Amino acid sequence: MGGGSDRLLLEAVREIAEQAGREIMTVYQSDFAVERKHDTSPVTEADMVANRLISERLAALDPSIPVLTEETRAPTWRERQGWDTYWLVDPLDGTREFVKRNGEFSVNIARIERGEPVLGVVLAPAIDREYAAIRGDGAWCYADGQAVPIRVRAPEWPPTLALSRSHSSVREQHLCETFGQPEIIRCGSSLKTCLIAEGKADLYPRLGPTSEWDTAASQCVLEAAGGHLTDLQGRPLRYNTKESLLNPMFVAHNGMELDFDRLREIATF
Repeated sequence: MGGGSDRLLLEAVREIAEQAGREIMTVYQSDFAVERKHDTSPVTEADMVANRLISERLAALDPSIPVLTEETRAPTWRERQGWDTYWLVDPLDGTREFVKRNGEFSVNIARIERGEPVLGVVLAPAIDREYAAIRGDGAWCYADGQAVPIRVRAPEWPPTLALSRSHSSVREQHLCETFGQPEIIRCGSSLKTCLIAEGKADLYPRLGPTSEWDTAASQCVLEAAGGHLTDLQGRPLRYNTKESLLNPMFVAHNGMELDFDRLREIATF
């Protein structure tokens, strides 16, 4: 992608994300209820309201392009195999952070073409942070309505690690030992990957389960900013390549040299 028409599409998607963000904040400021999915993860009215709005608005942009979201039953693999282009959406990434009311949740919308994220928007409405990117064109953070280009920083040692606020584990101790007692920034949702994209962190290792809608938008932002999001073999994550929608373990980083053998070892703890 890249060019004037893609910028117009990005602005349309940003507006959809912002509309969803306003709906989410209405629920956030209310006395909302929390339910549980079959996998025990939380879901709220905000997830469902944002899901409905985003799905309808994306379909209105071009009804021929499928929309796959976390909160909608996924089509069968046989049907998805025929998708060359589609939208991949997490209407409310970081529901645990939403429930805790710490503001670190986000709306994630990505356009996937031939397995690669080519357009991405990540909006954190409670903390007024927004990131967007077009593959081959650039990545931006928005401040006071202005688009500010962002770029990963040169790798530092010890690195600054972006780690989950809700998913700590014994693996963290091994990561800290491996990376020379690094500085740690704790953050929710896909914002960890975006911190690397804007040069505020060096590395985000995710050695637990995620789904494809959790990573696609922020991967686009990171890659457009000069970074990388790969599996533990060093291969970029790709989308809709198999029946399962689960991601492999991955690491987001700014180009620093990584010992993938050691990361795979830590993943076994």
